[in-house]
Amino acid sequence: MAKATRARYTLEFKEEAVRLVTGGQRVATVAKTLGLAEQTLHNWVKAAESGGLKGAAAPKVSAEQMEISRLRTELARVKMERDILKKAAAYFAKESL
Repeated sequence: MAKATRARYTLEFKEEAVRLVTGGQRVATVAKTLGLAEQTLHNWVKAAESGGLKGAAAPKVSAEQMEISRLRTELARVKMERDILKKAAAYFAKESL
């Protein structure tokens, strides 16, 4: 069985996520938007408050790659909403017959 690889995030990505939280958005909302676990984002916020936030030594992620990642996450959410609405429409169509 192959060992699962851990996601690595750049310092800029982490700082932007922390900035959103400290700017007044909820941790759960930001985590869901960025496709992160809430606990991960919470840990980043705590680390930033203590001055210990560090980034991965992995290659830098370009702005385009970050945008693609964000758009993929949003697409998945929109597809899920569409499927729910399809099911609701089918349910109410049956009811009106």
